[in-house]
Amino acid sequence: MGVGLLVGGAFLFVVANDAFTEISLEIDEKKVTEKLIKGDSKASSKVAIITIDGMIVSDADGFIARQIRAVIADKRVRAVVLRVDSPGGTMSGSDYYHHLLKKMKSERSIPVVVSMGSVAASGGYYVSVIGDEIYAEPSTITGSIGVVASLFNASELLEKIGVESTPVVSGDYKTMGSFMKPMSEEERALFQRLIDDNFDRFKTIIREGRSEFANNPAKLDKLATGEIFTADDALKNEMIDKIGFLDDAVERAISLARLTKQECKVIRYTPKLAFVDMLMESRAPGTLLSGETLSKATTPKIYLICPRVVPVE
Repeated sequence: MGVGLLVGGAFLFVVANDAFTEISLEIDEKKVTEKLIKGDSKASSKVAIITIDGMIVSDADGFIARQIRAVIADKRVRAVVLRVDSPGGTMSGSDYYHHLLKKMKSERSIPVVVSMGSVAASGGYYVSVIGDEIYAEPSTITGSIGVVASLFNASELLEKIGVESTPVVSGDYKTMGSFMKPMSEEERALFQRLIDDNFDRFKTIIREGRSEFANNPAKLDKLATGEIFTADDALKNEMIDKIGFLDDAVERAISLARLTKQECKVIRYTPKLAFVDMLMESRAPGTLLSGETLSKATTPKIYLICPRVVPVE
């Protein structure tokens, strides 16, 4: 038998049967939990692994943001390893997490070492350049420095099935980017300007994070073509600092923090779900085709993404 109670803003869930009674109290659903990776659990100093994996989208209350805020709030964290395994995502999401990471570095003045996983491309590289040093695994794919807008033209299909778009608008460009009509040359020029502005910001972020390119912008321009690079090529082009695995990045972070392995512990953050979140996970099938989901799918977005390495299921 299960009983749910709301107690002072916290959800109390009691499970009872003949064998046992279990009480779980979730006070703050926004926090994260810590998982000990290595070291003495009683050590006061911590090296925290922040994980950014999968598609990057902006979420102010999401797991990535909660990890970063946990580091800002925890004075026992003396260094951070940023584990990136992502083909990129939206421009706004990549820029937002870069902003939070930059704020973390400013407020805490702690070293940040990046550990790239299988892929850290486009938006994945965007967030990676916040690191004081960047490690990539031997098989890492990185680069894909560039910007793309997700735009579609289904006007011929709609015409074949008898659907006509008749919007009433306040200006000539209010429907620019609509998949229900062909794009005009004027609209394409406006979108190109948006892409160029965001591309300039992408390169500015890289130059701020990598002194090699701050001192040689032309070198970055040669690499910023959307091309993807192996770890060896990225090292030759000074896009990364070392080839190594997560353990190597952790050891370097410990060294930069002037700690020893004996006096610190390495932790990784994991999501902490409130009971209401677990209920939401079991929602009925079919919600993927909600009006909100369809609206998001057809809204033009600007992406920092490497489509060649996006997994397809």
